[in-house]
Amino acid sequence: MSNLDPRSFLLGLYGSAIDAVGAGTCLPSFLPKPPVNGRTLVIGAGKGAAEMARTVEKHWQGELSGMVVTRYGHGAPCERIEVVEAAHPVPDEAGRQAAARMLEMVQGLTENDLVLCLITGGGSALLALPAPGITLEQKQALNRALLKSGAAISEMNCVRKHLSAIKGGRLALAAAPARVVTLLISDVPGDDPDMIASGPTLTDATTCADALAVLKKYRIEVPENILAHLETGAGETPKPGDARFAANSHHVIAVAQDALEAAAEYARKAGITPYILSDGIEGEARDVGIVHAAMARQVALRGQPFARPCVILSGGETTVTVRGTGRGGRNAEFLLSLAVALDQQADIHAIACDTDGIDGSEDNAGAIYGPDSLARAAELGIRARTLLDNNDGYGFFDALGDLVVTGPSRTNVNDFRAVLVL
Repeated sequence: MSNLDPRSFLLGLYGSAIDAVGAGTCLPSFLPKPPVNGRTLVIGAGKGAAEMARTVEKHWQGELSGMVVTRYGHGAPCERIEVVEAAHPVPDEAGRQAAARMLEMVQGLTENDLVLCLITGGGSALLALPAPGITLEQKQALNRALLKSGAAISEMNCVRKHLSAIKGGRLALAAAPARVVTLLISDVPGDDPDMIASGPTLTDATTCADALAVLKKYRIEVPENILAHLETGAGETPKPGDARFAANSHHVIAVAQDALEAAAEYARKAGITPYILSDGIEGEARDVGIVHAAMARQVALRGQPFARPCVILSGGETTVTVRGTGRGGRNAEFLLSLAVALDQQADIHAIACDTDGIDGSEDNAGAIYGPDSLARAAELGIRARTLLDNNDGYGFFDALGDLVVTGPSRTNVNDFRAVLVL
């Protein structure tokens, strides 16, 4: 342990976490048996959908066809399953067209057919097919407002479900009477299956009234046609217990806890005691940073609640209420807030990255922090507090050369954070 390099250790933790939740690791054992007399159609959406499709092709015995949609740059080579790329987090026309095609593909199937649905986080934006009477431009504007509002992912997806022609179980209804088996990699705290990518093949317990409450809570104004769509109940989704879903099944095949446990094992092998704080932390990224800093400082100064050396691990999905004009990302915001709160406390290092390899809409997965970060920034004339107030965590860590740039991981169980106290 005396020879431990903090930076290499933290990057190793992150790498082990990603490997544990990749499709190649977690998907094969969940594949259903091919139908005896019917066809198999693969559909799917999300940042990891293409890699899931490639894994299915590698392990599937029998006939196979279909299409998945993923984020630009997150594709993977497939031979029998078409891969379409579209925009995330704000949907575009490519996503709308892909969703419309997917809805058409599943129609006309029989009870002998199997629909294998591959879902990961990001699918809500990628399957952008507005309900009748609502335009793509209106959905784009609403998505931007939700992203800036600080709403939790479950709240955003509640709204999205009730304004969609494909989410909230509607894709499965279009596929009936075929059997639908859905495999999901969870990016939502709590791992609620119907919230992952807004549950296109699963029933939905939320209501139009819930969606209206989210809009009211965050003071998001919407056009009259969207308001009417929700107020009249026109956007209501199929509910749990709906007989049309009786033959279908779903399996959550990878979650944030899997990533954290893999990182914990990596730490143990390096001689560092790991503590998993939670796999479902939500809230403002800067507030979560302050809490993690306080805990790390207590460990460093008091040996409580853990003895040093140790690493504190956590996952979930924080939010950022955007008030500045900087380049952000919730993990960079978390880490910059932690840096400010620690104020150069010795012997504390940290990493915060999104497991999909992209922090928000930037080109980095996240960033890495050391006890010298603030001093190095000061030498460059950079004030950490000023950049934090401007939501410019990216700019801070970019100037220091401390961004973590991995490219797309082709999986997604949301935030990964590790705070190392030596």
